[in-house]
Formats: sequence, structure tokens, C-alpha cells
Amino acid sequence: MKEVISLSDIHKSYFLGKQELPVLKGVNLKVFSNEYLALMGPSGSGKSTLMNIIGCLDTATSGQYILNHKDVSQMDDDELAAARNSEVGFVFQQFNLMPRLSAWENVAIPLIYAGVSKKEREERAWAMLEKVGLKDRGKHNPNELSGGQSQRVAIARALINNPSLILADEPTGNLDTKTSIEIMDLFSSIHQNGNTVMLVTHEDDIANCTRRIVRIRDGVVESDISK
Repeated sequence: MKEVISLSDIHKSYFLGKQELPVLKGVNLKVFSNEYLALMGPSGSGKSTLMNIIGCLDTATSGQYILNHKDVSQMDDDELAAARNSEVGFVFQQFNLMPRLSAWENVAIPLIYAGVSKKEREERAWAMLEKVGLKDRGKHNPNELSGGQSQRVAIARALINNPSLILADEPTGNLDTKTSIEIMDLFSSIHQNGNTVMLVTHEDDIANCTRRIVRIRDGVVESDISK
């Protein structure tokens, strides 16, 4: 099975003046192609810091991170940005849609950075909206969409570059129970289509939808259980 993520002895510290504040204290984690896992941990556990490192939004203080055979640990800011756009599809709790762009234009944004032509961007964005069941809302702006519809747009945007990893941070945090179930069903189908999906959550019922649960506590992996 292909290794998508390999974290080896990942440490991350922040500094206040000369005072070192260690957050991650030697994290080791491997994630393979087409896995569906949850990353859990209480507030202050290092979960969000680890997510930011996995998503190439931040870098480790020490240790090695290999993402789809690329050594992220050695990348500069430009290389990190390129890896972020091509290898990771992000889904956020707040959706993070551009308010003045229509749904299909939001979905197409990563393709702009990838240098895809306007015609192909439009075709691929509409096709992806159809996959998430929102083709009829493609010309609507975010303020004309419900929370669940906005999150579907965000998921379509995350998938548009066919990334190695879908990384979702509390993706149902702003949604009611019924809509949360619909969004989790969508993630299940995305996983069944062959994508590698990692959910960052503090909710057990959301984590229990996945096939593997990794718990972080005090900056290390406390448990790693596959079903």
C-alpha cells in the first residue's frame, strides 16, 4: 500500500523570547493511500499544530515529514505553497469561501494557482459540483447557500486538484445534526472513491465514522486504533 504521510520524530516548539514552549514532542505517524482516519485530542494537545504541519501550513522544528514521496521538512515557503495546492485538499469548519465569487468560481480557485486554462477550470468545477450534488447551485454566491451547501462547495474545492490527502478540520462544527450526517456520508463516499481522508475532530460520533482513530495528548500519539 502506498505511503501518503510519514512523520518521523516530529517536534514543534514556539518561542516567547528565550522561553521554549514545546507543543509536539516526537510524533510518529504513517498514513497510507485510501485510509479514512480521525485525528483527535483535547484542547492544548498539539492536534491543531500537527494538522497545520501535515497540511504544509507550518513546519516542524525538527524531525522528518514525507508527503507523497516529497520531503516537506526541507521545503522553502514557495515549495510548501506548491505542495499545499497540489497535494492537500482543505475543508474548514468555517467553509472559507470567497463571498463575492459564485460556487463554481470558488471550486475553481485551486486550478488558477495550478495554471489551468479558464475553459478547463470551468468544466472541471461544474463536474465537481455535480459530484457533490450541487450542480443546480453553481451560480449562487455563498450568502445564498445553506451551511451544508457551503460545506459541499468547500469539499468540491478540496477535491478539484485530485490531491493526495483531504484534510478536514472540524468539518461539521457549524452544522446541525441532520446536515452533519449528510456531510459525513459525503466523506464516506469520497473515501470509497479512493481518496485518503483525515478528519480533525473532538467529537466521538464524527470520529467513529472513520476506520482509524489517532489520539494526540501532550504532544505525542497516545493511541492509534484501526477498526
